[in-house]
Amino acid sequence: MTNRHGTAARLPCRAGAGFKPQHADAILADDFRIGFLEVHAENYMGAGGHPHRMLTRMREDFPLSIHGVGLSIGSPTGLDPEHLARLKTVVDRYQPEQVSEHLAWSTHESHFFNDLLPVPYDAATLNRVCDHIDQVQETLGRRILLENPSTYLGFEASTMSETDFIRAIARRTGCGLLLDINNVHVSATNHGYGARDYLADFPLLCVEEIHLAGHAADIDDAGLPLLIDSHDRPVNDLVWDLYAHVIGKLGPLPTLIEWDNEVPDWSVLKREAQLAEAILDRHVAADLGLRHAS
Repeated sequence: MTNRHGTAARLPCRAGAGFKPQHADAILADDFRIGFLEVHAENYMGAGGHPHRMLTRMREDFPLSIHGVGLSIGSPTGLDPEHLARLKTVVDRYQPEQVSEHLAWSTHESHFFNDLLPVPYDAATLNRVCDHIDQVQETLGRRILLENPSTYLGFEASTMSETDFIRAIARRTGCGLLLDINNVHVSATNHGYGARDYLADFPLLCVEEIHLAGHAADIDDAGLPLLIDSHDRPVNDLVWDLYAHVIGKLGPLPTLIEWDNEVPDWSVLKREAQLAEAILDRHVAADLGLRHAS
């Protein structure tokens, strides 16, 4: 697929994992070859050192996805040109198969908040987000993927649904989408709507990568369920069900297992990736069966 930002690189339609340096030796020694690795761009914005030596070694053997967490695409004060330049340096250095970011903001004036904060879904925010994505894609010389958020509250100022907002972004900027299915489940539970209803209205044909992660369960002040996108435990069974539902509609897609807190041994991440790979393989086999039957 090409557009004005050049040819879109492709990750393999397999399961991948977020790369943690403590897992490097186990990954390289494992007979199971993970489909791809993903890193947070901000961890590699230094000029050199051991992190770069290690990632350079991993890049020799595995496809790579670079996932940003600090661009603050929804910020009302504009993108930080220095941060964007550092991102470009990382992307140019490693030439990843994919680059992605969040539909969120985390900066205000000179302050940086270590969180991915939600945006209102209105015309002014839509214009701002689209302008920022255009700026990122022009700077990087490639299209990016935008990830749907996990949210805990809604804005009275919103005039459109999240799915309409994301659909408009993809249409206007030409960016692809990263569908975080755990985020869908978390937001649906927190706001009281159906996750499958959300997915039925989501622009699935723009999705080029999927994220899966674990979440923590709590109770809000009204005694209602509250889910936290914690990335610190295995993928929930309901999220696996949603994942199988999406893959059944779209066919195999690159699928990342995210685990960023309370990081376990590589064997645990590998087991999660193998569960995802089993779902992907079932749909590949089903598709081949249909082709042979016809």
